[in-house]
Amino acid sequence: MPAHRLDARWLLTMDGPPIEGGAVLIDAGGRLEAVGPGDSVPLPEGALESSFPDAVILPGLINTHTHLELTGFAGLVADPDFAPWIRSLRTLKAARSRDAFLEAARDGVRRCFAAGVTTVADTGDSGVVMQALAEAGGSGIVYQEVFGPHPDQVRESMNGLVAHVAELRTFESDRLRLGVSPHAPYTVSGLLYEAVARFARDEHLPVAVHIAESKEETELVTRGRGPFAEAWRGRGIPGLDVQAGGAFPRSSVAWLDRHGVLAPETLCIHAVQLDPADVALLALRGAAVAHCPCSNRAHRHGDAPIAALLAAGIRVGVGTDSEVSGKLDLMADVRLARRLAALSADAALGLVTRDAAGALGIPAGRLVPGAMADLVVHKVRGVDGGSMADALLDQWDPAVGLVGTWIGGRRVYRAGHEGGVA
Repeated sequence: MPAHRLDARWLLTMDGPPIEGGAVLIDAGGRLEAVGPGDSVPLPEGALESSFPDAVILPGLINTHTHLELTGFAGLVADPDFAPWIRSLRTLKAARSRDAFLEAARDGVRRCFAAGVTTVADTGDSGVVMQALAEAGGSGIVYQEVFGPHPDQVRESMNGLVAHVAELRTFESDRLRLGVSPHAPYTVSGLLYEAVARFARDEHLPVAVHIAESKEETELVTRGRGPFAEAWRGRGIPGLDVQAGGAFPRSSVAWLDRHGVLAPETLCIHAVQLDPADVALLALRGAAVAHCPCSNRAHRHGDAPIAALLAAGIRVGVGTDSEVSGKLDLMADVRLARRLAALSADAALGLVTRDAAGALGIPAGRLVPGAMADLVVHKVRGVDGGSMADALLDQWDPAVGLVGTWIGGRRVYRAGHEGGVA
């Protein structure tokens, strides 16, 4: 791959203030060799050159929570109540073949590229997203889900997880990492949480877990009531008071901590139903949070205490969740997160760039020399006298404004090109 110099009306590195008339130089290995004002970035002999006089160059976006294997299910699960919604989704998944899941994941990856997303943190149980990302040269973490609410299921669940991990590790690369995801308190026993946490530590795997998402979950965990508790009783699954040795846990977050799940390598997905003690515990353990504000509202879970999480120093990134829970419109989630926490435009954009990378523990989200050249170019206008970040947030619309997406210096999306593939 030849070196490639790109310049634009604006350069937003997310490592300093916007640069008017900025440029980047991508070396033959797909890394950023130079970043800065145009007159400071050379054009080596034989290098390609691209100019975008009406656009901004910025880091590729990071979606901190997706379910790309569920692509194509939009609008097919309409039940407003969460527990029956979960059951309907399971029915849909059971009817989809592995080949269909793989094609859905491939489509989801292409749609990410067409939306300026270069890195995803995906959870799923089919394993196909790992393959789809590897095929496309994508970047991110894929968390293999594991289920088993009855304590007697631990051995069976762990045997399945170990086998999946061994198979999926063949797709790992410098840009694509495998993780594990004990799904949620209503699908995972305390003993299984403990076993998965131990396995993750031994295998050096990051962990993602859906936690404190719904009021129904909180009812199950803290009182043994509600639709999830009723489903458990119907299946003969012991309540968490029995699993805990006589008393219900104080909260879902406390239940995770009791079983060694919370750690700096843990991504807590949703984290809506939190009290100050939960926030303090997440901060103490160094866990990160994937904030999905549009999905939370679509399911009527409420709003996560994003301002309190950030104030406590907790690493936070924004994600879309699956298209079953809403649109795969990452900037819509960013705009809502901004309103909920009264963030500046720069801080809001950080939730899908530099800070999202920090939440996932990966080297991405900034345009700095030596970094992989994951970047997007989006048209922007009317910045004079205003904030570049504000203008970008206001005008972001990949369908009309996204010019291209690059991962590791390779263009994976080109506006107007057939299929969007460069």
